[in-house]
Amino acid sequence: MRIGIDVGGTHTDAVVMTGDEILGHHKALTTPDILGGIVEALAEVVGQSGCEPGNIQSVMIGTTQFTNAVVARRGLHQTLAARISLPGGSAIPPLSGWPTDLAEAVNGGNQFLHGGLEYNGREFCAMDDQEIEALVVRLRNENTKQVAITSPFSPLTPDHELRLAGAIQEAIPDAGVTCSHEISGLGLLDRENAAILNASLAPLANHVVTALAVAVDKAGIRAPVFISQNDGTLMNSDTAKHYPVLTFSSGPTNSMRGALCLSGVKDAIVVDVGGTTADIGMLIDGFPRPSGAEVEIGGVRTNFRMPDVLAIGLGGGSIVRDKGERIGPDSVGHELVTQGIVFGGEVLTATDIGIAAGLAEFGDPSLLETQEPLVNTALSTIRTMLADAIDQVKTSADPLPLIVVGGGAFLVPDDLPGITEVIKPANSGVANAVGAALAQVGGEAEILYSRTGDDRTGAHEEVKQQAREKAISMGADEQSVQIISMEETTLAYMADESVRVKAKAIGDLKIR
Repeated sequence: MRIGIDVGGTHTDAVVMTGDEILGHHKALTTPDILGGIVEALAEVVGQSGCEPGNIQSVMIGTTQFTNAVVARRGLHQTLAARISLPGGSAIPPLSGWPTDLAEAVNGGNQFLHGGLEYNGREFCAMDDQEIEALVVRLRNENTKQVAITSPFSPLTPDHELRLAGAIQEAIPDAGVTCSHEISGLGLLDRENAAILNASLAPLANHVVTALAVAVDKAGIRAPVFISQNDGTLMNSDTAKHYPVLTFSSGPTNSMRGALCLSGVKDAIVVDVGGTTADIGMLIDGFPRPSGAEVEIGGVRTNFRMPDVLAIGLGGGSIVRDKGERIGPDSVGHELVTQGIVFGGEVLTATDIGIAAGLAEFGDPSLLETQEPLVNTALSTIRTMLADAIDQVKTSADPLPLIVVGGGAFLVPDDLPGITEVIKPANSGVANAVGAALAQVGGEAEILYSRTGDDRTGAHEEVKQQAREKAISMGADEQSVQIISMEETTLAYMADESVRVKAKAIGDLKIR
């Protein structure tokens, strides 16, 4: 048996599952410290399922804590950006193009060092031991504990990044070092941005992940804790402490994977209506469609893997204004149960509209004095918002099924343009927790080969083997690992017709 938990801005959802069967589920309000909501959800769901805490084999948690920290500019640590690229690569310094307030929150200075490798692993400049020592001295003098290291083509050949990281950690054992090749792909500036964000979040990640483990332990559960990544797979607690950026957007990913489990439909559009936003994405062969462009996090451009999700300001707690013609994007969030009219509050929300229209039954409908024209106008506004967003997500005019999940699923009408059918599966309110509970373990790898001198088949086999080994090292059962995607891209700017090949492998979590 396993437990899945998803910590959202409004609710903390939990499920107990064995295989694909849900034994118990609970939705608790997210508390400011997040731990109270998790403890409550765990206690309720374990009691409801009737299982013994000792029989739980693993706990999977999805959290928005690190995304929220970047967006809110809180909990971030000063980070020094070390770029190994001299004698070139210094025209555009680190943090260029960042929002001013975010740059101020993480800026621990930068330092350029000689070194770097070509795409084929050839060293174009040797590293300088004196420069490395000077950087270590600077870190000690300035008491800077977080460092982000970047060098050209390091995802293909990370030797120089690893050398500098090893020297820093040997001299300053408590330093937190992020090497860019470990979290992102080719593209130096975007990869550097991701590394800096990750390093600045690492101390917070250590605190949050440790606290999550404490909450699980308080529930009497002695099982390993895993954290959801944004590609629909899992990482263990130690990995999550070191790579918090890999959790960005894991909530929508969990919802889409949960939608697959609850509906059985592998190719569809998914709408997850929460308390604050509606997240819209697409399932392709059972996995969220990845973003094909750079992704901005808190105003910073990065290039690590992310699901292609469109978020709009429509949720159960969204505030209704202008006689129903404007809904959101602001929301009462987790205060819906005190501020919503049906709960005795004074704020007209989308939930109040849904209850007034007879789409759901909870709270106290007698408190509503909403006029029918206002309700109809608000419902029309909701329909238009969803139709426009779905149209943006679709890549063709062909109609597709729509799977609706989330606590605010009742707000989605049963007929929308470009949709063959609207599916609202049972237990859709906790789809995100279901997705977390059923998440698998993944691994990615990429290499370059030359069309003029290398064996294409051999290159493909090499990158697939690297992806398999990465998945197994992350905790996947070796027998279950399979390659689910291969990408091949010609790099036109390379003289020898170089081709980048990426592979992704997934497998079931190996329960020990």
